[in-house]
Amino acid sequence: MLIVKQKLRKSLYLVVLCIFSINVVGDDEIRSVSVTFEDGRYHLSSKSLFAATQDDLYAVLIDYDLSTKFTSLIVESRNVEPGADGMPRFYTRMEGCILFWCKTFVRNGYLLLASKNLIVAITDPETSDFEFGRERWQLSEEDGGTLVIYDFEMEPRFWVPPIIGPYFIKQALKDSGARAINRIGDLARGEEPRF
Repeated sequence: MLIVKQKLRKSLYLVVLCIFSINVVGDDEIRSVSVTFEDGRYHLSSKSLFAATQDDLYAVLIDYDLSTKFTSLIVESRNVEPGADGMPRFYTRMEGCILFWCKTFVRNGYLLLASKNLIVAITDPETSDFEFGRERWQLSEEDGGTLVIYDFEMEPRFWVPPIIGPYFIKQALKDSGARAINRIGDLARGEEPRF
């Protein structure tokens, strides 16, 4: 019996060691995620460490042609010709359901690209289903990878079912954001995203 317990303990130790080493070597790490709803606006904030270079990650984040690979909520997305001001523009169409209530919504906007460590996406309320929308990615090198601090704030123009709506939207934002981290990292490393 003692020999069986020792072999079982060794096997468990090897399994834990393998899982730990896989996580350290290849995966991207979510350090924090929070979603709040206040005064009609949703705010998602996260901090993640990617096992990818800053330049590769930057290239993926500004390429809206890739956004459908981040999350299943985005069903259509693309880069659009720059506006008269020369700023890069984007288009996304998303679909989501809260219980039996389903909605398709569109987001058009432009990117502010001042440096390779900051990306800001601004939603155009005149051509979108949002009164307000702003995303901000701050990138910096850390531990051989790239630390990304992400903030997303949006105010929908469409009707959201009271009481349950904010709860389900907060959950959808948190869940889809967490799942998107590894997919974005995979794309930045030139790999096929995991689903």
